[in-house]
Amino acid sequence: MVSIHIALNVQDTEVWLASLTSVFSPVEIGIIRRACELTETLYAGKNTLTGTPLLQHALGAASILLGMNMDHETIAATILHAAPEYLDNWNEVISTDFGTNIKALVKGMSRLEQIQQLSEIRQDREQQTQQIESLRKMLLAMVQDIRVVLIKLAERTQTLRCLSGAGEEQQKLIAQQTHNLFAPLANRLGVWQIKWELEDLSVRYLEPELYKQIARLLDERRVDRERYIGDVVSQLKQALEEAGIKAEVTGRPKHIYSIINKMKRKHLEFDELYDVRAVRILVEDVESCYAALSLVQDLWQPIAGEFDDYIAHPKSNNYRSLHTAVAGPRGLPFEVQIRTHEMHRHSELGVAAHWRYKEGGKPDAGLDDKIIWLRQILEWKEDIANTGDLQEQFRNDLFQDQVYVLTPQGRVIALPRGATPVDFAYSLHTDLGHRTRGAKVDGSIVPLNYALQNGQRVDILTTKLGGPSRDWLNPGFLHSARTRAKVRAWFKAQNYDESVAQGRVQMDRELHRHGVTSVNQEKLAQRLHFNKPDDLLAALGRNEITLRRIAVALQEELPNKVISIIKPVFRAPGQMSLVRPAAERSSSTGILIEGVGNLMTRMAKCCNPKPPDAIAAYVTRDRGITIHRQDCSFVLRMSENKNDRLLDAKWSEQASPR
Repeated sequence: MVSIHIALNVQDTEVWLASLTSVFSPVEIGIIRRACELTETLYAGKNTLTGTPLLQHALGAASILLGMNMDHETIAATILHAAPEYLDNWNEVISTDFGTNIKALVKGMSRLEQIQQLSEIRQDREQQTQQIESLRKMLLAMVQDIRVVLIKLAERTQTLRCLSGAGEEQQKLIAQQTHNLFAPLANRLGVWQIKWELEDLSVRYLEPELYKQIARLLDERRVDRERYIGDVVSQLKQALEEAGIKAEVTGRPKHIYSIINKMKRKHLEFDELYDVRAVRILVEDVESCYAALSLVQDLWQPIAGEFDDYIAHPKSNNYRSLHTAVAGPRGLPFEVQIRTHEMHRHSELGVAAHWRYKEGGKPDAGLDDKIIWLRQILEWKEDIANTGDLQEQFRNDLFQDQVYVLTPQGRVIALPRGATPVDFAYSLHTDLGHRTRGAKVDGSIVPLNYALQNGQRVDILTTKLGGPSRDWLNPGFLHSARTRAKVRAWFKAQNYDESVAQGRVQMDRELHRHGVTSVNQEKLAQRLHFNKPDDLLAALGRNEITLRRIAVALQEELPNKVISIIKPVFRAPGQMSLVRPAAERSSSTGILIEGVGNLMTRMAKCCNPKPPDAIAAYVTRDRGITIHRQDCSFVLRMSENKNDRLLDAKWSEQASPR
């Protein structure tokens, strides 16, 4: 890892640049050098809020990313990240001098600066938790190149390293923001070294007394702990090799935040923790797991009660591993985790993902899949950097199914991609949606069918009274199915009384046709899954329920009464038609029609039915009954909501050909 402490002068910048010769090509170093030359003038006399000279801060963040083996574009963009604050035409300058990829990274950083302040909004605990989670997703959604997030994490790490130079209130604000927003992002992306440092440095300012207490209890410097773990790893590797067990051994001392978190979570004292130091052994198969366990317990004394077999008994999220604690060299305890490479991949990238375990919260399969992919991209970054267009390789399209916008108060609202201001209004409150008459986005008036973009601030213009426009149901105004349902429900509610009246007329006619003089309409409504009779009548008046369903429900409600229910007859070969059985009542034309008599009838001109054609009677709105052949195209194409107007009919014996 490249790590050089520098002062703000040309000579030390040259030393820093010289250290890059083993990492980048001369052309790539030339690009980074131009970034330093531009910012030496641009940042001159400028300090961060910690009092650190701005160029020193930028190069410190760049050094962190060098330690992560990031590419030259990322390093140059990190140095230039504050340029938009001090250079009016920065867009043009950076594009001309450094290319579109570096300009996009700098622009992405500038956008992130705008949203990180939103985490400071004071809300109740539940709202704050929801806001922070939305901000994390929004931050990932707003960047088109995932390297922007890494630059921000490195820049924040460098800020915390120098945070002692800021005022106490500023220290707590930055530490809290880091704890809420940036450390969890590093955790999700699997950027462990940055995650651990962000967590430790933030808790140092949030809980200074507890931090100092744990630091004293550790009773050794971190460097000493790392050296101790290194010795243990070397000893284990040698023993495993001698035993013929092919294994990969790594170790790390547990960082202070993790110790504090575990003590709180499990209500333990420091002396009860045995994983302050930890070693992990990865082997080829399950048999080797148990062989390695036996070897570890032969080398060092196992600590009683500190063994868990998650291979034989996996956790609920299918996490599998062997955990044991032993008293190692000098009697110092440490934890050993043993698992196969496949188990480890599942632990880090599968449903047992470490980030979800650490953060808790509700499962989100879609988010989990996206985080897994981002982790894989970062794991492959060194290979990706050699494949050509870096911006395309690091492109982040995973969070593009949603758009994250802001209320005037700064609350983050997640909407489906393509959502409009009307969708936004209804997501806040149904009544606000109903009264929407216009919208402002980032202070400018926009049409109501405008497609919202990530990070925009939306302000809805309303009227005191009124409702939605029917135009909103046209394509383009509403992207959310939930919003469309709310608009339709409003219109249904406005026409409710009229629909009830129309439905009552149809219901009375249907009851009269069946000779039903009395029925419990409460029970009838419940049988058809309506809360009350008026809701049933309104649905009938809006043609949302057919008379056939009414007839079926009547038969169930009145089992001793014969109800004429639509029965299926053949329309045409392979097709069915819903036509009611005929009652023996003749019309004036000598045709027997179900349940009616003395109605004006006429023969349909489209099919000109004649005996002995199979026929059906269609009840028109204002011209009586029309007689069609059952195989008439009019009957075959009839929509289902008109089937109740189709009655069974047949020729009487007295009928004669026309």
